Amino acid sequence: QVQLVESGGGLVQAGGSLRLSCAASGRTFARNVMAWFRQTPGKERQFVAGITWTGSTTYADSVKGRFTISRDNAKNPVYLQMYSLTPEDTAVYYCAAVRRGSDFFIRKDDTSSEYVYWGQGTQVAVSS
Repeated sequence: QVQLVESGGGLVQAGGSLRLSCAASGRTFARNVMAWFRQTPGKERQFVAGITWTGSTTYADSVKGRFTISRDNAKNPVYLQMYSLTPEDTAVYYCAAVRRGSDFFIRKDDTSSEYVYWGQGTQVAVSS
């Protein structure tokens, strides 16, 4: 059974930082796109950042320059380092794997339907 498990969420003050991790079991994703999405109540899940198996990265405009996605296939598949957090970053963050369209590029307007596997999410709350 394939599982993605996120960790690292929590409560942080504005301007602070957090590092999210996503651990996988059941199969390897070394040759697949990995991504992070986030969701707030009443809204659709939104793309945050993605990384191809070659290391090419794509970011949503709202996080570019503040967030960094990376991967280490030997340990956990993907990380999301978040800096300069604002209350607008408050959301449940989800790890996603295997992009249906292509494993060689990622669009910053990717929707959740583009991805096959999902974690259960980790809450990030940023206080002002």
